[in-house]
Amino acid sequence: MRDFFRSYGVLFAWFVSIIATLGSLFFSEIMHYEPCKLCWLQRICMYPLTIILGYAAFKEDRKYATPGVLLAVVGFLIAGYHYAGQKIKSIGRVLPCEAGVPCSVDYINWLGFITIPLLSLTAFVLILVLLFLSRDRKNEV
Repeated sequence: MRDFFRSYGVLFAWFVSIIATLGSLFFSEIMHYEPCKLCWLQRICMYPLTIILGYAAFKEDRKYATPGVLLAVVGFLIAGYHYAGQKIKSIGRVLPCEAGVPCSVDYINWLGFITIPLLSLTAFVLILVLLFLSRDRKNEV
C-alpha cells in the first residue's frame, strides 16, 4: 500500500486539485454563486496546485510538488477559518468580510454541515495527505 501511494500519491493529489478547481468554477459560473473574499483566497491557493501537481505528476518526480505543499497548507488554514466562521458566529466576527458577499453565507448546506468551505477544506486535507504519503523516505535525512 505504501508503494502505491509513493508511486501515485502526486497523481491523485493532482486529480483532487482538478476536481476542486472545476467544482469552484461550477459554483461560480454555472450556479452563479458569487465568491466571498475568503473563497477567492482559497482559489488563489487551489488553482496553481493544478499546474504544480500536474507538472510533478507528468515528470513523475515528487520534488516538483514541494512548492504545492505551502499553497495547500495556506489554503487549508483559510478554509478552516472560513468553515469555523460559518458554523461558530463568534469566530466569524474576528476577521469579518465587510465588502461584497459576506463570508458567512451558506450557498449550500447539505446534511446541515457540508458547505463550500468544508468542501475546500476537505480538498486541501486530501492533497496534503496524498503528498505526505507520496514522499520518498529513502532520501530524507
